[in-house]
Amino acid sequence: MLRIGLTGGMGAGKSTVARALVARGAVLIDSDVIAREVVAVGTPGLAALVEAFGPDILAADGSLDRPALAARAFRDDESRTTLNSITHPLVGQRTAELFAVAAPDAIVVQDVPLLVENHMAPFMNLVLVVDVAAETRIRRLVEFRGVPEDDARARIAAQTTDEQRRAAADVLLDNNGPAGAVEGAVARLWDERLVPFEANMRSGSAVRPAPRLVDPDPEWAAQAQRLIARLRVAAGAAAVRIDHIGSTAVPGLPAKDVLDLQITVPDLAAADGIRDALAAAGFPAMPQHTHDSPKPGTETDPGRWEKRVHGSADPGRPAYVHLRVAGGPGQVFALAFRDWLRAEPPARAEYAEVKQKAAAAAGGLNGDEAVAAYLAVEELWFDAVYERVLAWRAAHPE
Repeated sequence: MLRIGLTGGMGAGKSTVARALVARGAVLIDSDVIAREVVAVGTPGLAALVEAFGPDILAADGSLDRPALAARAFRDDESRTTLNSITHPLVGQRTAELFAVAAPDAIVVQDVPLLVENHMAPFMNLVLVVDVAAETRIRRLVEFRGVPEDDARARIAAQTTDEQRRAAADVLLDNNGPAGAVEGAVARLWDERLVPFEANMRSGSAVRPAPRLVDPDPEWAAQAQRLIARLRVAAGAAAVRIDHIGSTAVPGLPAKDVLDLQITVPDLAAADGIRDALAAAGFPAMPQHTHDSPKPGTETDPGRWEKRVHGSADPGRPAYVHLRVAGGPGQVFALAFRDWLRAEPPARAEYAEVKQKAAAAAGGLNGDEAVAAYLAVEELWFDAVYERVLAWRAAHPE
């Protein structure tokens, strides 16, 4: 199944977005609803809160008086930590139960107000953040929910910053506009990205865009780090290191809009051992790719250039994940080549010209033919600069 994390600051309109996703067919797991369930009358959760914060947090009928709890739990960091230590494990257990009964082909949207604060983004296949200016959110809380302004400001101040939330977003949904505007954005997102993403994951298909050059995007580095965080969770101890490599890792260099990432593994058995975990994280295997092209010199044994490749199933963020053995020639060259380009402007300019020639060779072609034509031009140049790159690396040890 496709697991989508939905978050945003208080008053941003997460519920509006959630309803729009459910209307399109999503399965919603609402953390706020679950949070109420686990502290309902008669539950162990409510008893633990009373023990921690006192009987004054109860209403006359014995249910939880949420404003009274908030007044105590949000007054300082220690109280907030106590609240979270009680409720988070209970919410997590109930959430796991709901995931277990969802259909295998479901698009599950998990509405989590504190997704960023609780470092949950790497466990999602995609993170949607509903973005609204803080003052607008405060006004909405006061006008539509009846929250006192001082309380609204205190609650928003206790959450992560808008900048931190945006940094975690794979998709930023602007809800500053008029009523109904965000629903249109959600419909397009569903049709153009979420449905194809789920279908690709279910079929084990990686996105393979045409080799077309685009101008450098300053967001590539941040996008790569979000994917690396997911890969790190999926790979676990099998990953010696995970790096952003290739053209998109070199600031200012035109490139195909495809992120190249490298997982360094101790051996190929480790790479094979995380195949299913990477697929579940949104990166199915591409079994047709088994080797890098051997470069001239001493490392000509094809076995030394063996690797595994996975690709992103997300049509909105194509990526290739190369799994190479630590110390192998392909692993070493990938990192050295990136660092050489970053450090040497003439090398960047030279490579930019090669990339233009490669794109021209692929022009007018489609599918595998276009990719093969593009790579044929690049590989010739890689062969030519291989020794230069290794010599530069030897002169610039890490």
